[in-house]
Amino acid sequence: MELLIISNIILWILVVTMAVVIFALTRQIGVLFERVAPAGALAVNQNLKVGQEAPELSLQTIDNQLVKVGGKAEDDKSQLLFWVSPDCPVCKTLLPALKSAAKAESDWISLRLASDGMELDHKGYIEQYGLQEHPYVVSELLGKTYGVAKLPYAVVIDEQGKVASMGIINSREHLESLFEAKERKVASIQDFMQKRAQ
Repeated sequence: MELLIISNIILWILVVTMAVVIFALTRQIGVLFERVAPAGALAVNQNLKVGQEAPELSLQTIDNQLVKVGGKAEDDKSQLLFWVSPDCPVCKTLLPALKSAAKAESDWISLRLASDGMELDHKGYIEQYGLQEHPYVVSELLGKTYGVAKLPYAVVIDEQGKVASMGIINSREHLESLFEAKERKVASIQDFMQKRAQ
């Protein structure tokens, strides 16, 4: 009987100790979440600033349609310009998430894909990844005008024709951070977190 009481006491001491450790760990996780802000898309662009008028261009798509990039939208939707390349491995992994996001957000945004290089490479790329339903522009001028240096890169242009958000996109979270930045009317999620901290 004495052994049973001693083992019960030891077990209760262990349970209380574990509860204290779990509480301490939970508190530390909360502190870490406060210190490590969510990382949005990194905006490295010398040509554009968030809030300025987006350069307006009329360009021909790979299937010979005329598409307007920038300027006030006729359909009252924002534009998502997304630069991809057939030889960019990150672009390939992001395409399913990009198509899914474009479909889910289609009530307020329209996707336009952009790149440069040989058109023949892009036609196979479009076919392979099922990108036919989105305008696809192969234009070096578009990339230079919008200051695109690294891929994959995206620019969100609001319905008034102004740059709402932009940045290098390496994950679905980066893409969603552009939408979130537009909604909150901030240059980036990092800016939002800075303002909130102050």
